[in-house]
Formats: sequence, C-alpha cells, structure tokens
Amino acid sequence: MIIALDMGGTNIDAVILKDNKVIKVIKEPVDFNNMFNSIWDVISSLLENVNKDDISKVNLSTTISTNAIIENKTNKVGLIIQTGPGLIINNNDAYKISGYTDHRGVVVSSFNDNEVIKIKDIFIKDNIKDIAIVTKFSTRNNETELKIKSMLENNFDNITLGHLMSGNLNFPRRINTAYLNASVKDIFISFAENTIKSFKQLNIDIPINILKADGGVMDISDAKDLPVQTIMSGPAASLMGTLGLTNINTDAIILDIGGTTTDIFFLADGIPLFEPTGINIKEYKTLVRSIYSKSIGLGGDSLVKLVNNKIEIGPVRLDKAAALGGKYPTPTDALIVLNKTNLGNIDLSNKAISKLANEINLSIKETAKLIVDTFIKTIKDEVDILLKIINSKPVYTIKEILENKELDPKSIAVIGASANAFSSFLEKSFNLEVLIPKNYEVANAIGSALAITTKEINLLINTFLKTYVVPELGINKKINKNYNLKEAEEEALKLLDEHLTLRSNDSNLELEVLESNSFSMVDGFYTKGENIRVKVQVKPGLTRKM
Repeated sequence: MIIALDMGGTNIDAVILKDNKVIKVIKEPVDFNNMFNSIWDVISSLLENVNKDDISKVNLSTTISTNAIIENKTNKVGLIIQTGPGLIINNNDAYKISGYTDHRGVVVSSFNDNEVIKIKDIFIKDNIKDIAIVTKFSTRNNETELKIKSMLENNFDNITLGHLMSGNLNFPRRINTAYLNASVKDIFISFAENTIKSFKQLNIDIPINILKADGGVMDISDAKDLPVQTIMSGPAASLMGTLGLTNINTDAIILDIGGTTTDIFFLADGIPLFEPTGINIKEYKTLVRSIYSKSIGLGGDSLVKLVNNKIEIGPVRLDKAAALGGKYPTPTDALIVLNKTNLGNIDLSNKAISKLANEINLSIKETAKLIVDTFIKTIKDEVDILLKIINSKPVYTIKEILENKELDPKSIAVIGASANAFSSFLEKSFNLEVLIPKNYEVANAIGSALAITTKEINLLINTFLKTYVVPELGINKKINKNYNLKEAEEEALKLLDEHLTLRSNDSNLELEVLESNSFSMVDGFYTKGENIRVKVQVKPGLTRKM
C-alpha cells in the first residue's frame, strides 16, 4: 500500500493506492499559517481505519517552492560570488569578492578576509538569514567556498554552496541555482519537518520520499539540503500522474490547472520533453535537470482585478474563491457564475463578480465569461510561444534527442480540480480534443505514488593520486590503472547496477549518466593526471500505469 501526498499552493491532495487502485482520496485546503495542522489533518483523515502496517512507501510532491518563486514570496538571499578575471556577472543582488580559482582548480589568488567580514555585517544588519556562496570553478576546487562558509556559519543557519548544486560547468546557471536553493530553503524545510513530524506522531516510521524535478524520487531528509531539486516537484508529479492515467502516443499538450498556478507540459510521440541542461523558471536559468515544463501564475483561485479597465488574472493568489468565503473574485467564481461547477455559494460569487461588472459596464455573466476567456487566452498564448521555442531547436525527450522533430499537438490532457469545468473552453480555443483522465482532481498525488525511487552514486577518480571514491557506497581505495572518461562512466553504471536493492522489485529499471566531467591537472607545463567525476542514477519513470 502506497501513501502519496501533493501539497499545492491551494490544497493538499492525498491518496492511498493498493493493488493498482485508488482506494481513498482526501483533498483539503492548506493553511500556511499552521502548516503542521493542515498536513496532520489530511494524513489523519487518510489513514483512518487503515492498517498502518500495510504501508510500504510514502511519496510526496509539492509546489510550495515553485509557487514561492512564481509569486515572489521567497526569502531574501545574501549572495556572495567570486568571478575572477574575464567574466562579467550583472547581478545587483550579489556581493563580489576578490581572488579567483582557475579552470585547473588552482587557487591563483585568495580573497581578503575583511571583504567577507564586511559583507557578513551587512547581512546581519539587513536581517538576511539565507546565504549562497558561489565561486568560479568550485566544482574543481571547493576550498574557497568552504572557507567563506566557515567564516559565516556561526551567524547563519542556511548556507548554500555552489559546488553542491551540480558537477557540470556553467557559472551563471550555478549562481542562479544556488540563489534559488537558498531562497526556498527555509520554506521547504518547514514543509519537510512538519510532514515528518506528522507521520512520526502517527507512529509511521518508514522512509518518506519526495519527487524531484526530473520525475525521480529522493529521500526528504536529503532534499532539505538541496530543495532546489524539488522546485518542479509538483509539476513533475502532475506529468507522471497524467502519464500513469492516460495512454497518449501522439504529440500532446498537458495542462495542470491548480488553484495557484497552471503547469504546461508537452509530449512528443507520447514521450515527455526534457531539459537536460537545466530548467528555466521565471528569469532564472538553472542547472536543475528537469522535465520540460512552464509554470505560470494563473490558477482557479488567482486574484482577478481591473488594470486600466481590463481584466487581469494573477500571478498572485490572495485568498480562496469568494464562493468559499474568500475576499476577492477568482476564475473559480467566474466558473460558478457560468454554472460550470457547483462549488460553494453562487450568491457570493455573483456578489464578487458584480463589483468588477459595474466598473466595466457589463452584466455579471458577461464579466464571468470575460474572466474565463482571459484565463484561457493566457494559457493559449503561452502554449503558442512555447511551441515556437521548442520547434526552433532540437527536441529533447526523456529518452532521446529528436533532431528533425516538429511538435504538432493532437490533443490536450487536463488535470487539476477545475479541469472538467475549463474543458469546453479549452476545446474551443485550441480546436483540439480535450482528455480528462479518471481521478483528474488528484492526478498529481497519483503521480507521486507511481514514480520510481531513484538511486544515485558519484564516482570520483584522480589518476595522479590513484584514488577511487564512491561516497554513497563507502568505497575509498587506491587504483593501479588510469581511467578515461568512457571507462569511468561504464564503471559507475556497473557499480550502480550491482548495488541496486531495487532490482528485486523491478527488473526493468534503466540507468543513466547524469553528469560526466574530466579535466587535466597541470603543474607548470606538465600534465599530472586526470580528475574524473561521473554521476549516475536510476532513470526516472513509472512503476506501472493505472
């Protein structure tokens, strides 16, 4: 029996899966002022009259980090960067220090300690609690980042180091990734600890996992250090859930219309598109490997307002729908007025929409229709833009690169609480068949339940020092041969395959190389050996379809 929860910006969805069937569903609103009670109430209700000994796995997903970024509700970050010569980083939020490490990993020039002390004092004065430290080529030598951390750690709890974000080289993306990791860390830790606490108080002591942006699952305790890996956790769950509930083998669009955001995905011949370099979220290009998706601040509970006498929706959600006692008009209220859903109190929706109607001199129903049309047009415009971008370059899917592929969607699969209510409007706007899967309201939680638990290992080889290290497996030994990068990749995949306890449960698991880097170590004019780093993991996917 699998327990799965998805915590969105509006609701917590929870399901129990047993023998490939959904046997129980709970959907409750989130109270962010008392997150523990919200999570506790949902888990307690879900497990009522359930034998806890039958629970084999707990998987979670959340849009909490994604929504915080989209809605500009992240924590302020103290960002320290060391660029070195030849690179200009235009980031007004960053404090730059002197010195640099070169491409060989050699610290050519050290920073001045007084620089860091002054920056620390500024952060304390400005009450900044979340710090990110990123130095160029820190993946080849993390000495400078660690030294700066040692000077700050007595004053700040949450410190993110750039070299831990990814082994791949891309300094601007590394800065963005570390910055976002720091900005959502406090928010994510609160969610994680409240979730862990809820299960412990129910005497459920089994590993709790959370979905990553690539659709794989990691331990929630590990995610507290790297919450950036969960930035697209909620969207990844939505996609995995849709794939598990449908059988689409053509080009398609997938929409998850939530209360706070709408997530957009694409399938090429039924296979999800992928961002191998790293996901882009808002203006940030990151190193987070992710399913290709776009989250926009547009949901059923988004604020509807008039700007220059025109309807604008989102990107913020200030309250629940007026029909449910909220203070402001929302797209959900417009759907209620149009009799597309019978949620809540229609009189309250009419009252909320009437205030807008009076200002633009339309009837309540005309205004409601205008709100829904604006909502759908915003999605359609975004999809059209994304398709142009996708079709202007090679198409990457989770399986392969499709060089000459041009995406031409034949259908739209829609999930989320208001999917059915919006379906007829989407069909008319896109002129495509709209598919509404079974259990569409909790498809994201189902996606969490069905996702494969991935295992990751890192192989580190230094041919000069003759060292061979795999931290996750406790391997630290001397070697007598020189490896090249291809041999190291093969070795890492072989090691992961040999140590996979998951093999006994699923013989169809695929392995993949996540990162693969090699650089020469030079002393003077002489090469002293190769420093090789390879990261491999179980490829994300579904344990089964529903």
